[in-house]
Amino acid sequence: MLKSRWRENIIYIALILVFIIFAITLGDRGFLGTNNLLNIVRQSAIIAIVATAMVFVLAAGEIDLSVGAVAGLVSVVAALVIATHGPMIGVFAALATGLAVGIVNGLLTTRIGVPSFLTTLAMMGVAKGVSMWISNTAAVPILEDGFNFWFGGGDLGRVPVLLPWMLLATIIGHVLLRKTGFGRRVLATGGNPIAARYTGVDTAGIKFKVLMMTALAASVAGLLYAGRLESGRYQLGEGDELSVIAAAVLGGNSLFGGKGAVLGAVCGALLIGIINNGLLLMGLDYSQQLIVRGIIIVLAVALSQVKKTT
Repeated sequence: MLKSRWRENIIYIALILVFIIFAITLGDRGFLGTNNLLNIVRQSAIIAIVATAMVFVLAAGEIDLSVGAVAGLVSVVAALVIATHGPMIGVFAALATGLAVGIVNGLLTTRIGVPSFLTTLAMMGVAKGVSMWISNTAAVPILEDGFNFWFGGGDLGRVPVLLPWMLLATIIGHVLLRKTGFGRRVLATGGNPIAARYTGVDTAGIKFKVLMMTALAASVAGLLYAGRLESGRYQLGEGDELSVIAAAVLGGNSLFGGKGAVLGAVCGALLIGIINNGLLLMGLDYSQQLIVRGIIIVLAVALSQVKKTT
């Protein structure tokens, strides 16, 4: 019982321990400064939002590798449409783009039978190629101050706008997974799809919906990137799929399906943000941070396998 409880809470223990270690070792370099802590929130919030949706995909026994490229595509679409039709139409077009990607991913996976790994891997390339094509590989500026403020660039007092976005996604995801029939069907689909079908669960429909969810979350991420950086760029979100999956699995979500923990995934995103921030304050360059991020992913997969086999 104690061993099981320890494993279930390992992400929270790790988050506290890593924070304490960096606070002690980097206290004289401003790690505990208010501005730095708020920067960690800014750096982690978008990953946490997408990780919240990734929990549902993993819990259903699938995976989505296209979220980073979709975020970049959505940021470019939003910037281009905002420049000609205003922010409201731009937001609508951006969300519609993400949902279209989700529909394609879902149909290829559930109706044609292409594994989601291959479907979303292909979509990663398609989304990036399209975003490079329509932007001519150049940044597309966004000059709408209201959009830039509410979609990632503003502060409510000293609180980044990104924090309420992250909290809203966390609450919605947690309630949806733990308090609704949809969440129970997602877990049943990933845990034992054959048994789930015998009990009347539309497992194909569930997988279609969760792939739509990650595409929509990636769309929101693209909008937040665009607002925060006041431009749409195809590079935005590049590599986020690795951080998102690592955050979700570190948070107690199995790569084999049947388990889901939204709060854990958000803590996983914060843990990665703290580690990246601490490594930066230590003077490590981006390439070295990538190495550490890769190690985190390996540890996350190993942790997932241990939980599945015990």
